[in-house]
Amino acid sequence: QVQLVESGGGLVQAGGSLRLSCTVSRNIATIYAMGWYRQAPGKQRELVALITSRDSMNYADSVKDRFTISRDNSKNTVYLQMNSLKPEDTGVYNCNADLGIVKYWGQGTQVTVSS
Repeated sequence: QVQLVESGGGLVQAGGSLRLSCTVSRNIATIYAMGWYRQAPGKQRELVALITSRDSMNYADSVKDRFTISRDNSKNTVYLQMNSLKPEDTGVYNCNADLGIVKYWGQGTQVTVSS
């Protein structure tokens, strides 16, 4: 069993910043990929950012140059630094651990960006 706990969401003004954290109940260095997903009201869930065990990173086009994904293996924690936030960034953000054949999800954290 793998448990993920997200934190760091909240209400922020447009142009502001937030840092999300995802703490995992196992050594994340052994996990193939860690990702952040989000779902805005009335929209499908989308991949925001992904980091692999080899430190390869992918970003959605809408967040490139504004968001940064990183990890601290000693703390088993993955971060999503979000800068220059826009109202369209509003949504529920979920952390995902991809173990290849199986994926685990956190409970989600709400991010609301006011205009």
